[in-house]
Amino acid sequence: MEQETRSPRVTHLSWGRLEVEGRDGCFKDAKLFPGGAREWDWSETGTSHEPGIQPADVEELLERGATVVVLSRGFHERLRVRRETLRELEERKVPVYVERTGEAVRLYNELSKKNEKVGALVHSTC
Repeated sequence: MEQETRSPRVTHLSWGRLEVEGRDGCFKDAKLFPGGAREWDWSETGTSHEPGIQPADVEELLERGATVVVLSRGFHERLRVRRETLRELEERKVPVYVERTGEAVRLYNELSKKNEKVGALVHSTC
């Protein structure tokens, strides 16, 4: 296993706060991918709760080597996922899981532990 290409595990999750192994500080929303993590800034793609996660939000995960994607919808599932996003992943034959945030993080960590090249978009509030 190459340490630098493994998807980093989430070490702490609470309302508005996400911590990732190997990273100082915390995130509110995060993009996680093989070899790293960064803040998920919704303004980069114009994302909002509705219509939700866009194909452009997921693109970076794929560019960084993710072969499976986990999308979190928030603790109260307020964040939607656009149909175009799911359609694009399906066309690329990339398995995708859409879950409430707690379950999304659990699943992401489980896939990371199995050395899957997993990417995730994690929304740590609503």
